[in-house]
Amino acid sequence: MSRTPDLGTEPEFRVEVLQNPCLPPGGGQVHAIVNVSSRGPESVDPSVRACEVIIVDTSGSMYGEKIEAAGRAARAAVETLRDGVRFAVIGGSHEARMIYPRDERTVELDASTRAEALEALRGLEADGGTRMGVWLTRAARLFEGVDGIKHAILLTDGRNNEMFDSFEEVLRRFEGAFVCDCRGVGTDWDVEELRRIDSAFLGSGPDIIADPADMAADFRAMTRTSMSKTVADVALRLWTPKNSIVRYVKQVAPTVQDLTERGVERVPMARDYPTGSWGTENRDYHICVEVEPGAPGRRLRAGWVRVVLPGPTPEQDRIPASGNILAEWTADEDRTTGIHTRVAHYTGRVEMARAIQDGLAARRGGDEATATTRLGRAVELAHGAGDEETQRLLGRVVDVLDPSTGTVRLKPGVDKVDEMTLDIDSTRTVRTRPRMNGRVGDGTPGPV
Repeated sequence: MSRTPDLGTEPEFRVEVLQNPCLPPGGGQVHAIVNVSSRGPESVDPSVRACEVIIVDTSGSMYGEKIEAAGRAARAAVETLRDGVRFAVIGGSHEARMIYPRDERTVELDASTRAEALEALRGLEADGGTRMGVWLTRAARLFEGVDGIKHAILLTDGRNNEMFDSFEEVLRRFEGAFVCDCRGVGTDWDVEELRRIDSAFLGSGPDIIADPADMAADFRAMTRTSMSKTVADVALRLWTPKNSIVRYVKQVAPTVQDLTERGVERVPMARDYPTGSWGTENRDYHICVEVEPGAPGRRLRAGWVRVVLPGPTPEQDRIPASGNILAEWTADEDRTTGIHTRVAHYTGRVEMARAIQDGLAARRGGDEATATTRLGRAVELAHGAGDEETQRLLGRVVDVLDPSTGTVRLKPGVDKVDEMTLDIDSTRTVRTRPRMNGRVGDGTPGPV
Protein backbone atom coordinates (compact mmCIF):
# COMPACT_ATOMS: atom_id res chain seq x y z
CA MET A 1 0.00 0.00 0.00
CA SER A 2 1.37 3.45 -0.86
CA ARG A 3 2.27 5.67 2.01
CA THR A 4 3.49 9.18 2.67
CA PRO A 5 6.91 9.09 4.33
CA ASP A 6 7.25 10.58 7.79
CA LEU A 7 10.97 11.18 8.02
CA GLY A 8 10.92 12.00 11.72
CA THR A 9 9.61 8.60 12.78
CA GLU A 10 11.14 6.17 10.30
CA PRO A 11 13.93 3.85 11.44
CA GLU A 12 17.40 4.03 9.95
CA PHE A 13 18.02 1.04 7.67
CA ARG A 14 21.26 -0.73 6.81
CA VAL A 15 21.95 -3.51 4.29
CA GLU A 16 24.89 -5.91 4.44
CA VAL A 17 25.48 -8.59 1.79
CA LEU A 18 27.28 -11.74 2.94
CA GLN A 19 28.49 -14.09 0.22
CA ASN A 20 31.35 -15.76 -1.60
CA PRO A 21 31.05 -14.16 -5.06
CA CYS A 22 33.53 -16.52 -6.72
CA LEU A 23 32.15 -18.96 -9.29
CA PRO A 24 33.95 -21.60 -11.36
CA PRO A 25 33.97 -21.31 -15.17
CA GLY A 26 30.53 -22.36 -16.38
CA GLY A 27 28.95 -21.71 -12.98
CA GLY A 28 25.96 -19.41 -12.74
CA GLN A 29 24.20 -19.85 -9.40
CA VAL A 30 24.86 -16.99 -6.98
CA HIS A 31 23.91 -17.23 -3.30
CA ALA A 32 23.90 -14.40 -0.77
CA ILE A 33 22.58 -13.67 2.69
CA VAL A 34 21.24 -10.14 2.81
CA ASN A 35 21.12 -8.75 6.33
CA VAL A 36 18.68 -5.87 6.78
CA SER A 37 18.78 -4.03 10.08
CA SER A 38 16.81 -1.05 11.28
CA ARG A 39 17.14 1.22 14.26
CA GLY A 40 14.25 3.41 15.28
CA PRO A 41 13.74 5.96 18.05
CA GLU A 42 13.86 4.70 21.64
CA SER A 43 10.24 5.70 22.10
CA VAL A 44 7.66 5.69 19.34
CA ASP A 45 6.36 9.12 18.44
CA PRO A 46 2.61 9.52 19.07
CA SER A 47 2.27 10.70 15.47
CA VAL A 48 2.99 7.18 14.16
CA ARG A 49 -0.33 5.93 12.83
CA ALA A 50 -1.34 2.41 13.84
CA CYS A 51 -4.39 0.17 13.99
CA GLU A 52 -4.78 -3.01 16.04
CA VAL A 53 -7.50 -5.65 15.61
CA ILE A 54 -7.76 -8.36 18.26
CA ILE A 55 -9.49 -11.57 17.11
CA VAL A 56 -10.53 -13.91 19.92
CA ASP A 57 -11.96 -17.38 19.27
CA THR A 58 -15.35 -17.52 21.00
CA SER A 59 -16.48 -20.87 19.52
CA GLY A 60 -18.09 -23.51 21.69
CA SER A 61 -14.83 -25.35 22.35
CA MET A 62 -13.49 -22.28 24.20
CA TYR A 63 -16.02 -22.83 27.00
CA GLY A 64 -14.80 -22.47 30.58
CA GLU A 65 -11.23 -21.65 31.54
CA LYS A 66 -10.10 -20.83 27.99
CA ILE A 67 -12.76 -18.20 27.25
CA GLU A 68 -12.12 -16.55 30.62
CA ALA A 69 -8.38 -16.49 29.92
CA ALA A 70 -9.02 -15.15 26.41
CA GLY A 71 -11.00 -12.26 27.85
CA ARG A 72 -8.18 -11.45 30.27
CA ALA A 73 -5.64 -11.67 27.43
CA ALA A 74 -7.62 -9.34 25.17
CA ARG A 75 -7.95 -6.87 28.05
CA ALA A 76 -4.17 -7.06 28.57
CA ALA A 77 -3.68 -6.21 24.90
CA VAL A 78 -6.05 -3.23 25.10
CA GLU A 79 -4.27 -2.00 28.22
CA THR A 80 -0.94 -2.16 26.35
CA LEU A 81 -2.07 -0.12 23.33
CA ARG A 82 -0.84 3.45 23.32
CA ASP A 83 -3.26 6.35 23.22
CA GLY A 84 -4.18 7.54 19.74
CA VAL A 85 -4.05 4.22 17.87
CA ARG A 86 -7.20 2.84 16.31
CA PHE A 87 -8.46 -0.55 17.45
CA ALA A 88 -11.29 -3.06 17.47
CA VAL A 89 -12.03 -6.47 19.00
CA ILE A 90 -13.68 -9.35 17.12
CA GLY A 91 -15.24 -12.47 18.61
CA GLY A 92 -14.76 -15.36 16.21
CA SER A 93 -17.00 -18.40 15.81
CA HIS A 94 -18.93 -19.43 12.67
CA GLU A 95 -19.35 -15.68 12.31
CA ALA A 96 -17.22 -12.67 13.20
CA ARG A 97 -19.03 -10.65 15.86
CA MET A 98 -17.95 -7.15 16.83
CA ILE A 99 -17.20 -7.15 20.55
CA TYR A 100 -15.94 -3.58 20.56
CA PRO A 101 -17.12 -1.33 19.15
CA ARG A 102 -20.50 -2.89 18.41
CA ASP A 103 -20.61 -1.73 14.79
CA GLU A 104 -18.05 -2.52 12.08
CA ARG A 105 -15.41 0.17 12.52
CA THR A 106 -12.29 0.93 14.48
CA VAL A 107 -12.13 3.63 17.14
CA GLU A 108 -9.34 5.82 18.43
CA LEU A 109 -8.03 4.70 21.79
CA ASP A 110 -8.37 7.15 24.66
CA ALA A 111 -9.30 6.80 28.32
CA SER A 112 -12.99 6.51 27.48
CA THR A 113 -12.78 3.96 24.65
CA ARG A 114 -10.23 1.91 26.59
CA ALA A 115 -12.59 1.65 29.56
CA GLU A 116 -15.51 0.75 27.28
CA ALA A 117 -13.49 -1.99 25.56
CA LEU A 118 -12.29 -3.45 28.85
CA GLU A 119 -15.87 -3.62 30.06
CA ALA A 120 -17.08 -5.20 26.79
CA LEU A 121 -14.47 -7.95 27.19
CA ARG A 122 -15.87 -9.10 30.53
CA GLY A 123 -18.07 -12.16 30.44
CA LEU A 124 -17.32 -13.40 26.92
CA GLU A 125 -19.50 -16.35 25.91
CA ALA A 126 -18.37 -19.41 23.96
CA ASP A 127 -20.70 -20.75 21.29
CA GLY A 128 -20.70 -21.83 17.65
CA GLY A 129 -18.16 -23.19 15.17
CA THR A 130 -14.79 -22.02 13.84
CA ARG A 131 -14.53 -20.18 10.50
CA MET A 132 -11.23 -18.32 10.46
CA GLY A 133 -11.70 -17.04 6.92
CA VAL A 134 -14.78 -15.14 8.10
CA TRP A 135 -12.74 -13.65 10.96
CA LEU A 136 -9.95 -12.54 8.64
CA THR A 137 -12.42 -11.09 6.14
CA ARG A 138 -13.97 -8.88 8.80
CA ALA A 139 -10.53 -7.82 10.01
CA ALA A 140 -9.59 -6.87 6.44
CA ARG A 141 -12.71 -4.72 6.17
CA LEU A 142 -11.84 -2.99 9.44
CA PHE A 143 -8.38 -2.16 8.08
CA GLU A 144 -9.73 -0.71 4.81
CA GLY A 145 -8.77 2.93 4.44
CA VAL A 146 -6.43 2.78 7.43
CA ASP A 147 -2.94 4.22 6.94
CA GLY A 148 0.16 3.22 8.87
CA ILE A 149 0.86 0.10 10.93
CA LYS A 150 -1.89 -2.51 10.58
CA HIS A 151 -1.61 -5.46 12.95
CA ALA A 152 -3.93 -8.22 14.11
CA ILE A 153 -3.71 -10.85 16.82
CA LEU A 154 -5.60 -14.08 16.14
CA LEU A 155 -6.27 -16.62 18.89
CA THR A 156 -7.91 -20.01 18.40
CA ASP A 157 -8.17 -23.35 20.17
CA GLY A 158 -9.47 -25.48 17.30
CA ARG A 159 -9.39 -26.41 13.66
CA ASN A 160 -10.99 -24.38 10.91
CA ASN A 161 -14.46 -25.62 9.88
CA GLU A 162 -14.43 -23.99 6.44
CA MET A 163 -13.88 -25.74 3.13
CA PHE A 164 -10.18 -25.70 2.24
CA ASP A 165 -10.73 -23.85 -1.06
CA SER A 166 -12.86 -21.15 0.60
CA PHE A 167 -10.23 -20.56 3.27
CA GLU A 168 -7.41 -20.41 0.71
CA GLU A 169 -9.36 -17.90 -1.36
CA VAL A 170 -9.60 -15.59 1.66
CA LEU A 171 -5.84 -15.87 2.22
CA ARG A 172 -5.16 -15.06 -1.44
CA ARG A 173 -7.61 -12.16 -1.53
CA PHE A 174 -6.23 -10.38 1.53
CA GLU A 175 -2.60 -11.52 1.36
CA GLY A 176 -0.37 -8.83 2.84
CA ALA A 177 -3.26 -6.45 3.63
CA PHE A 178 -2.14 -6.39 7.26
CA VAL A 179 0.26 -8.23 9.55
CA CYS A 180 -1.23 -11.01 11.67
CA ASP A 181 0.33 -12.92 14.56
CA CYS A 182 -1.40 -16.20 15.44
CA ARG A 183 -1.65 -18.14 18.68
CA GLY A 184 -3.15 -21.53 19.42
CA VAL A 185 -4.23 -22.37 22.95
CA GLY A 186 -4.20 -26.00 24.00
CA THR A 187 -3.45 -28.79 21.52
CA ASP A 188 -6.60 -29.22 19.41
CA TRP A 189 -5.67 -26.70 16.72
CA ASP A 190 -3.73 -27.30 13.50
CA VAL A 191 -0.20 -25.88 13.24
CA GLU A 192 -0.28 -25.87 9.44
CA GLU A 193 -3.51 -23.83 9.34
CA LEU A 194 -2.01 -21.09 11.48
CA ARG A 195 1.23 -21.32 9.53
CA ARG A 196 -0.68 -20.57 6.32
CA ILE A 197 -2.29 -17.52 7.93
CA ASP A 198 1.08 -16.40 9.27
CA SER A 199 2.67 -16.75 5.83
CA ALA A 200 -0.10 -14.84 4.03
CA PHE A 201 -0.02 -11.99 6.54
CA LEU A 202 3.74 -11.86 7.22
CA GLY A 203 3.48 -12.76 10.89
CA SER A 204 6.32 -13.57 13.26
CA GLY A 205 5.49 -17.28 13.29
CA PRO A 206 2.57 -19.07 14.97
CA ASP A 207 3.03 -20.20 18.55
CA ILE A 208 1.43 -22.43 21.13
CA ILE A 209 0.04 -21.34 24.48
CA ALA A 210 -0.13 -24.66 26.30
CA ASP A 211 -1.48 -23.17 29.51
CA PRO A 212 -4.34 -20.63 29.27
CA ALA A 213 -2.84 -18.85 32.28
CA ASP A 214 0.04 -17.71 30.05
CA MET A 215 -2.26 -16.06 27.52
CA ALA A 216 -2.36 -12.55 28.98
CA ALA A 217 1.44 -12.24 29.17
CA ASP A 218 1.79 -13.36 25.55
CA PHE A 219 -0.89 -10.94 24.30
CA ARG A 220 0.78 -8.13 26.20
CA ALA A 221 4.15 -8.99 24.60
CA MET A 222 2.68 -9.18 21.08
CA THR A 223 0.95 -5.83 21.51
CA ARG A 224 4.09 -4.23 22.89
CA THR A 225 6.01 -5.44 19.81
CA SER A 226 3.30 -4.15 17.49
CA MET A 227 3.38 -0.76 19.19
CA SER A 228 7.16 -0.59 18.66
CA LYS A 229 6.82 -0.58 14.85
CA THR A 230 7.32 2.76 13.16
CA VAL A 231 7.02 2.14 9.41
CA ALA A 232 4.65 -0.08 7.41
CA ASP A 233 4.67 -1.82 4.02
CA VAL A 234 8.45 -1.99 3.65
CA ALA A 235 9.59 -3.87 0.55
CA LEU A 236 12.83 -5.55 -0.47
CA ARG A 237 13.49 -4.65 -4.10
CA LEU A 238 15.69 -7.01 -6.11
CA TRP A 239 17.07 -5.92 -9.48
CA THR A 240 18.73 -8.64 -11.56
CA PRO A 241 20.50 -8.46 -14.94
CA LYS A 242 18.97 -9.42 -18.25
CA ASN A 243 18.51 -13.18 -18.84
CA SER A 244 18.90 -13.98 -15.14
CA ILE A 245 16.48 -16.05 -13.06
CA VAL A 246 15.56 -15.42 -9.43
CA ARG A 247 15.54 -18.92 -7.98
CA TYR A 248 14.27 -17.83 -4.59
CA VAL A 249 14.00 -15.07 -2.02
CA LYS A 250 13.52 -16.38 1.51
CA GLN A 251 13.46 -14.70 4.86
CA VAL A 252 15.63 -16.98 7.00
CA ALA A 253 15.79 -15.04 10.27
CA PRO A 254 14.17 -14.58 12.70
CA THR A 255 11.75 -17.02 11.03
CA VAL A 256 11.69 -18.87 7.72
CA GLN A 257 9.29 -17.33 5.17
CA ASP A 258 9.45 -18.08 1.44
CA LEU A 259 8.76 -14.81 -0.38
CA THR A 260 9.68 -16.01 -3.88
CA GLU A 261 6.16 -15.98 -5.30
CA ARG A 262 5.24 -12.71 -3.56
CA GLY A 263 7.40 -10.44 -5.73
CA VAL A 264 5.67 -7.79 -7.85
CA GLU A 265 7.19 -5.66 -10.61
CA ARG A 266 6.85 -2.02 -9.54
CA VAL A 267 9.83 -0.81 -11.59
CA PRO A 268 11.45 -2.38 -14.69
CA MET A 269 13.82 -5.36 -14.23
CA ALA A 270 13.13 -5.57 -10.50
CA ARG A 271 10.62 -7.15 -8.17
CA ASP A 272 9.44 -5.90 -4.78
CA TYR A 273 9.09 -8.50 -2.03
CA PRO A 274 6.90 -7.57 0.95
CA THR A 275 8.42 -7.54 4.43
CA GLY A 276 5.66 -5.90 6.48
CA SER A 277 6.20 -3.42 9.30
CA TRP A 278 9.51 -2.52 10.93
CA GLY A 279 10.75 -0.96 14.13
CA THR A 280 14.18 -1.64 15.60
CA GLU A 281 15.07 -5.14 14.39
CA ASN A 282 17.29 -7.37 12.31
CA ARG A 283 16.30 -9.82 9.55
CA ASP A 284 18.22 -12.05 7.15
CA TYR A 285 17.19 -13.01 3.61
CA HIS A 286 18.67 -15.80 1.48
CA ILE A 287 18.67 -14.83 -2.19
CA CYS A 288 19.62 -17.16 -5.03
CA VAL A 289 20.02 -15.80 -8.56
CA GLU A 290 20.94 -17.76 -11.70
CA VAL A 291 23.01 -15.68 -14.11
CA GLU A 292 24.58 -16.47 -17.48
CA PRO A 293 27.94 -18.24 -16.95
CA GLY A 294 31.07 -16.20 -17.50
CA ALA A 295 34.75 -16.76 -18.31
CA PRO A 296 37.55 -16.41 -15.73
CA GLY A 297 38.20 -12.78 -14.91
CA ARG A 298 34.66 -11.58 -15.62
CA ARG A 299 32.85 -9.66 -12.88
CA LEU A 300 29.12 -8.98 -12.71
CA ARG A 301 26.55 -7.39 -10.46
CA ALA A 302 24.19 -10.36 -10.06
CA GLY A 303 21.71 -8.45 -7.97
CA TRP A 304 20.98 -5.02 -6.52
CA VAL A 305 19.04 -5.16 -3.28
CA ARG A 306 17.25 -2.07 -2.01
CA VAL A 307 15.04 -1.39 0.99
CA VAL A 308 12.00 0.46 -0.34
CA LEU A 309 9.53 2.68 1.47
CA PRO A 310 6.81 2.94 -1.19
CA GLY A 311 5.45 6.33 -2.12
CA PRO A 312 2.25 7.14 -4.03
CA THR A 313 4.16 6.43 -7.27
CA PRO A 314 7.43 4.58 -7.98
CA GLU A 315 9.13 7.94 -8.57
CA GLN A 316 8.30 8.90 -5.00
CA ASP A 317 9.63 5.70 -3.43
CA ARG A 318 12.34 6.22 -0.82
CA ILE A 319 15.44 3.98 -0.81
CA PRO A 320 17.09 4.26 2.63
CA ALA A 321 19.60 1.43 2.11
CA SER A 322 20.98 -0.84 -0.61
CA GLY A 323 23.62 -3.46 -1.34
CA ASN A 324 25.12 -5.40 -4.24
CA ILE A 325 25.18 -9.15 -4.87
CA LEU A 326 28.29 -9.88 -6.92
CA ALA A 327 29.58 -12.63 -9.17
CA GLU A 328 33.20 -13.18 -10.16
CA TRP A 329 34.44 -16.07 -12.28
CA THR A 330 37.81 -17.66 -11.53
CA ALA A 331 39.67 -20.88 -12.27
CA ASP A 332 41.09 -20.87 -8.72
CA GLU A 333 39.32 -23.80 -7.02
CA ASP A 334 40.34 -22.61 -3.55
CA ARG A 335 38.29 -19.46 -4.09
CA THR A 336 35.22 -21.14 -5.61
CA THR A 337 34.75 -24.10 -3.26
CA GLY A 338 34.24 -22.11 -0.08
CA ILE A 339 30.62 -21.39 0.92
CA HIS A 340 30.08 -18.33 3.10
CA THR A 341 29.39 -19.48 6.65
CA ARG A 342 26.06 -17.63 6.88
CA VAL A 343 24.86 -19.12 3.58
CA ALA A 344 25.80 -22.60 4.81
CA HIS A 345 24.16 -21.99 8.19
CA TYR A 346 20.80 -20.94 6.81
CA THR A 347 20.82 -23.60 4.09
CA GLY A 348 21.12 -26.13 6.90
CA ARG A 349 18.42 -24.43 8.95
CA VAL A 350 15.91 -24.55 6.10
CA GLU A 351 16.72 -28.21 5.44
CA MET A 352 16.32 -28.99 9.14
CA ALA A 353 12.91 -27.30 9.25
CA ARG A 354 11.74 -29.34 6.27
CA ALA A 355 13.08 -32.56 7.82
CA ILE A 356 11.24 -31.90 11.09
CA GLN A 357 7.96 -31.10 9.37
CA ASP A 358 8.26 -34.12 7.05
CA GLY A 359 9.12 -36.39 9.96
CA LEU A 360 6.25 -35.25 12.15
CA ALA A 361 3.78 -35.53 9.25
CA ALA A 362 4.99 -39.08 8.53
CA ARG A 363 4.69 -39.97 12.20
CA ARG A 364 1.12 -38.70 12.33
CA GLY A 365 0.37 -40.70 9.17
CA GLY A 366 1.76 -43.92 10.62
CA ASP A 367 4.81 -44.06 8.31
CA GLU A 368 7.39 -44.90 10.98
CA ALA A 369 10.23 -45.58 8.52
CA THR A 370 10.00 -42.14 6.90
CA ALA A 371 9.46 -40.47 10.27
CA THR A 372 12.59 -42.11 11.67
CA THR A 373 14.70 -41.17 8.63
CA ARG A 374 13.58 -37.55 8.46
CA LEU A 375 13.70 -36.86 12.20
CA GLY A 376 17.09 -38.54 12.29
CA ARG A 377 18.29 -36.16 9.61
CA ALA A 378 16.99 -33.24 11.68
CA VAL A 379 18.91 -34.53 14.72
CA GLU A 380 22.08 -34.80 12.62
CA LEU A 381 21.70 -31.23 11.32
CA ALA A 382 20.89 -29.79 14.76
CA HIS A 383 23.90 -31.58 16.26
CA GLY A 384 26.18 -30.33 13.49
CA ALA A 385 24.96 -26.76 13.98
CA GLY A 386 25.33 -26.90 17.76
CA ASP A 387 21.64 -26.07 18.14
CA GLU A 388 21.03 -27.34 21.65
CA GLU A 389 17.44 -26.07 21.89
CA THR A 390 16.29 -27.95 18.78
CA GLN A 391 18.17 -31.03 19.95
CA ARG A 392 16.31 -30.80 23.25
CA LEU A 393 12.95 -30.54 21.51
CA LEU A 394 13.78 -33.43 19.15
CA GLY A 395 14.77 -35.48 22.18
CA ARG A 396 11.17 -35.34 23.36
CA VAL A 397 10.00 -37.01 20.15
CA VAL A 398 12.82 -39.48 19.43
CA ASP A 399 15.41 -41.42 21.41
CA VAL A 400 18.77 -40.26 20.07
CA LEU A 401 21.22 -43.14 19.70
CA ASP A 402 23.95 -41.27 17.78
CA PRO A 403 23.44 -37.56 17.03
CA SER A 404 26.44 -37.33 14.69
CA THR A 405 24.89 -39.84 12.27
CA GLY A 406 21.24 -39.07 12.99
CA THR A 407 20.55 -42.53 14.37
CA VAL A 408 17.28 -42.32 16.30
CA ARG A 409 14.35 -44.39 17.46
CA LEU A 410 10.79 -43.03 17.63
CA LYS A 411 9.44 -42.65 21.13
CA PRO A 412 6.30 -44.76 21.61
CA GLY A 413 4.34 -42.02 23.36
CA VAL A 414 4.82 -38.31 22.75
CA ASP A 415 3.15 -35.43 24.54
CA LYS A 416 1.10 -33.42 22.03
CA VAL A 417 2.52 -30.15 23.38
CA ASP A 418 6.06 -31.37 22.71
CA GLU A 419 5.20 -32.43 19.15
CA MET A 420 3.49 -29.14 18.33
CA THR A 421 6.26 -27.08 19.93
CA LEU A 422 8.87 -28.86 17.81
CA ASP A 423 6.80 -28.29 14.67
CA ILE A 424 6.35 -24.59 15.44
CA ASP A 425 9.98 -24.01 16.37
CA SER A 426 11.24 -25.67 13.19
CA THR A 427 10.83 -22.40 11.27
CA ARG A 428 12.12 -20.13 14.03
CA THR A 429 15.82 -19.43 13.55
CA VAL A 430 16.07 -16.71 16.20
CA ARG A 431 14.10 -17.40 19.34
CA THR A 432 12.33 -14.33 20.69
CA ARG A 433 10.02 -16.26 23.03
CA PRO A 434 12.16 -18.55 25.21
CA ARG A 435 10.33 -21.59 26.57
CA MET A 436 10.22 -23.30 29.90
CA ASN A 437 8.31 -26.58 29.96
CA GLY A 438 6.44 -25.64 26.80
CA ARG A 439 5.41 -22.24 28.15
CA VAL A 440 5.95 -18.93 26.43
CA GLY A 441 8.61 -16.77 28.03
CA ASP A 442 8.94 -13.04 28.54
CA GLY A 443 9.95 -12.08 25.02
CA THR A 444 13.65 -11.60 25.67
CA PRO A 445 15.54 -12.16 22.40
CA GLY A 446 17.90 -15.09 22.23
CA PRO A 447 19.76 -16.13 19.09
CA VAL A 448 20.04 -19.78 18.14
